[in-house]
Amino acid sequence: MPERIAVCPGSYDPVTNGHLDVIGRAARLFDKVIIGVVDVQVRKQAPLFTAKERKRMLEQALEANGHDNVVVQVFSNLLVDFARENEAIAIIKGLRAISDFEYEFEMNQLNRKLDDTIESVYIFASSEYSFIRSTGVKEMATFGGDVSNLVPPLVAEALAERLRK
Repeated sequence: MPERIAVCPGSYDPVTNGHLDVIGRAARLFDKVIIGVVDVQVRKQAPLFTAKERKRMLEQALEANGHDNVVVQVFSNLLVDFARENEAIAIIKGLRAISDFEYEFEMNQLNRKLDDTIESVYIFASSEYSFIRSTGVKEMATFGGDVSNLVPPLVAEALAERLRK
C-alpha cells in the first residue's frame, strides 16, 4: 500500500499550541505529514518571523512532542502544486469557527478545480485551542500579555525577544 501523505499548510507566524494539536492529530491519521510553511506574503501584514525562523521553531516544537512522521518544509508556490510535488493525497486544515469554514470552503473549491485527486481534510480545533489565532497571540505579546499557555516555550521566548526590539 502506498504511503498516505498529507500536507498541512500555514503561515505559522508564530506556531501556536492549536497548530501543534491539529498537527499531532493529523500525524495519527497519515503515514507522513508535511508542514508547509508559506513563504509568500499574501496577507496585509508582513510576517513577524522569517520563513526560516518559523520552520526552525516548528521543528523544535515538533521534536519536543515526538512526532517522527512529521517534517517541515518552506514553500512559495500554489498549495496544490506543493501537495503534488510531495505526492500528498490530502491537505489538512484546522477549523476553529464558522468564519474559518467559510474561507476554507472557498479554498477547497478552488483547490479541487486545480486537482480533484487531492482531498481536503478538516480537523476541528480542540476546545482549549479554539480561540487561538497567531495574530491574536502577536497582539497580546506586543502589549506585554502572557502568551506562555498559548504557544510552545521557545516561541514565547522568541516573541518576547523580537517584540523588545
